[in-house]
Amino acid sequence: MLALSNSLHQNSAFQMLQKQYSEHWNDIFKTITTDNGSEFADLANLEQVSKTLIYYAHPYTSCDKGTVERHNGLIRRFIPKGDCINNYSLQQIIDIETWCNSLPRKILAYHTPDEIFERELDQIYQAA
Repeated sequence: MLALSNSLHQNSAFQMLQKQYSEHWNDIFKTITTDNGSEFADLANLEQVSKTLIYYAHPYTSCDKGTVERHNGLIRRFIPKGDCINNYSLQQIIDIETWCNSLPRKILAYHTPDEIFERELDQIYQAA
């Protein structure tokens, strides 16, 4: 899922995720790694209400969050650095997200992130 730049949209996205996966939240979201930006400050509260651990990357240390940086590079194919994300429609953002999550990755044995996520969800739901 694409990171949203302001806390209102981020909270809305978080609330949607919470609602969708509430019953299995702790099984699905074991850790979250993010930037130190103020837009992610509220995530610290998540550790108090769930078993999800939040890790904040060191400033200017992209190696702390390699997957995030890789996704940023993919997103930059559509949204150049310096462009305001508010200049893009919600449908454009959804299309970029869909493209990113449908792209086969070598690290995933050429499966897509969507395929791997769905496979993991199936295992979690079957175990419940």
